Amino acid sequence: MNYLSVENIAKSYGERELFNNISFGINKDQKVGFVAKNGTGKSSLLNILAGSDSPDEGQVIYRNDIRTAFLSQEPDLDQDLTIEQTIFSSDNPTLKVVAQYEKAMENPEDADKLQEAMDAMERHNAWDFETEYKQILFKLNLEDLHAVVKNLSGGQKKRLALARMLLKKPDFIILDEPTNHLDLDMIEWLEEYFKKQDFTIFMVTHDRYFLERVCNEIIELEDGKLYTYKGNYSYYLDKKEERHQLEQTNTEKAQQLYKKELEWMRRQPKARTTKSKSRIDDFHDIKHRASQRRLDHKVQLELNMERLGSKIVEIHNLGKELGGKNLIHNFSYNFKRGERLGIIGRNGTGKSTFLNMLTGTMEPDQGKIVIGETVKFGYYTQKGIKIKPGQKVVEVIKEFGDYIPLKKGRQISAEQLLERFLFDRKKQYDFVEKLSGGEKKRLYLCTVLIQNPNFLILDEPTNDLDVLTLNVLENFLLDFPGCVIVVSHDRYFMDKIVDHLFVFKGAGEVQDFPGNYTDFREYEASKPKENNSTEKADTRKEKKEFKSSSSGPALSYAEKKEYNKLEKEIAKLETKKEKIQQKFLEDLSGDEIDKTSQELKEVENEIESKTERWFELMEKLES
Repeated sequence: MNYLSVENIAKSYGERELFNNISFGINKDQKVGFVAKNGTGKSSLLNILAGSDSPDEGQVIYRNDIRTAFLSQEPDLDQDLTIEQTIFSSDNPTLKVVAQYEKAMENPEDADKLQEAMDAMERHNAWDFETEYKQILFKLNLEDLHAVVKNLSGGQKKRLALARMLLKKPDFIILDEPTNHLDLDMIEWLEEYFKKQDFTIFMVTHDRYFLERVCNEIIELEDGKLYTYKGNYSYYLDKKEERHQLEQTNTEKAQQLYKKELEWMRRQPKARTTKSKSRIDDFHDIKHRASQRRLDHKVQLELNMERLGSKIVEIHNLGKELGGKNLIHNFSYNFKRGERLGIIGRNGTGKSTFLNMLTGTMEPDQGKIVIGETVKFGYYTQKGIKIKPGQKVVEVIKEFGDYIPLKKGRQISAEQLLERFLFDRKKQYDFVEKLSGGEKKRLYLCTVLIQNPNFLILDEPTNDLDVLTLNVLENFLLDFPGCVIVVSHDRYFMDKIVDHLFVFKGAGEVQDFPGNYTDFREYEASKPKENNSTEKADTRKEKKEFKSSSSGPALSYAEKKEYNKLEKEIAKLETKKEKIQQKFLEDLSGDEIDKTSQELKEVENEIESKTERWFELMEKLES
């Protein structure tokens, strides 16, 4: 069943053509990853598919009866709503039933309306949906349902937009970097969630493991052409390499043929026969094919950095608390030359705090950090750099340096460094505000490197970078002779770069693990069950605390409200029952006795029904 048809669309901004004459289709149950370089129009294409932008040419056609949802990099949320109100503002009909039930619970005196709301919950299977709703919020660390959107961080807003989109239960979803601002546990949960749900997906992500485990098709935009690969990311890499080799072989054959034809052209007299003219036309076609060159950009920087001394960074009994939370407790470590360290852990466990203390922007509460005299940090933060209005790309980097020294007495200018990082000479004189998000990140990376550091600290460097740039960065880091610290949720990137980990486990504990991320996950999975009992107990405790903060012990938010209201309603019905029973002591006619008996029966039935529900909730509360 076809959900989406994209027919011959094109998009340009002034003289800059992003893409032209692009066509493809998406069918039910396809999970498609879209791969392209930064600045070639990935986000523009997603905006066109989502209807927030329109193509210059061509058309996008959706099937009429499907529900679509779009997760952008910058979510459009009502700043004055709470998290709970944002969720309930969705157009999911089941969520509307839950919202109506919540409203009815606020006025339990209106028994008819409350019963109607509860019946609607039963009809729409909304009790199970509410459980899923709570699970999604818990997994995405959105515990405070009453927090107002305008007070949330950028990461919290992205996670809220993701939760809202998932709870809409759309048929077809469009995702722009869905793993940004998610920690590793959240990403792995989201992978499993997408595997279980019947979503049809079209997404842009730099997370190659996410592409590998979620997608069953890859579409690549390269040099203005679309290439489709019916498989996951590994299949795409294999087939792309085969295509490149075939193109290279064809190019070499065309070059050889071109040389022969060139000799023939030079030998021919001025008078041409019809057959010769045909061969001349073929010659020009061969010349065109022979002159084609792959425009693959590879960064090969051999930095001549200042040599690190025997003392690099020494950490002695480090301790730090923030907001009443113990982030790091009594931690010690000495860095050695050439270390490649990855840092992982849930959001809020102290990863960025540790980096800030390491670079001197934050003081520890206890212990000390001793920095060697030869150490020169290059710190790539999540905040990026501030761009002055009207600034050009090359002007930004020259504020940090005009060149960096290379080995064998050579040097590379700011312009050459930018070119190596995929900014051609024309792009270097563009205004920075015209760059895409990924291009700005790439520029920021260049400003860090041109300062010629010997100790690189990269805090989420992979966010918004395309796969090609990630390969460039990985190759550079593999050749980098200094120390490297990486904080990243990109598991593929971590596996390729680091050889040991600091695992921030919370409650001040930091574990030094001798391996990369995949090694760590395999180690955790291989632990005997009894060794995981404490972890499982902590998980259950976290879930219980989450429910306590928003819903009451062992009950969901709606169930807790229902439980409290039922006690009051049952008490009122018992009083009403006693009053009806008192009527039988009066002198009643036959019709009045029948009417009063019917009224008593209805009240008793209602008491029985509500009491049964009350016992169900009480048992759940005590479990």
